[in-house]
Amino acid sequence: MAKKINFEEITLRLEVSSRGGGIEIDLSRKGFPGQKMSAYQNYLGGGMLGKVCANDTIRAFQRPCTEKQHAKLDKIADELKQYYHGLTNPDTEWEGQSYELNQKMSVSAY
Repeated sequence: MAKKINFEEITLRLEVSSRGGGIEIDLSRKGFPGQKMSAYQNYLGGGMLGKVCANDTIRAFQRPCTEKQHAKLDKIADELKQYYHGLTNPDTEWEGQSYELNQKMSVSAY
């Protein structure tokens, strides 16, 4: 089983709110020197948060990347989205706000 990432050690910025927010991490310790990744969540209205999305500076700026690096970035992104969802939705699994259900939500209300 793969070791979970300790996001607290590599967090550059964190804003957690019932109305959305985001987290930005440094990818240097994950083999991508000088690069960053973020996960964010928009407020849809009516007390609902949208799906958690992620992006990184490597693919956003179309920097060269191998298939193996893409797969690694996808894995980090999924773990980061789950981590951030846990911060914005603490103790809500019993209310039906699981990560899987959240990912079926819209990204934005617009």
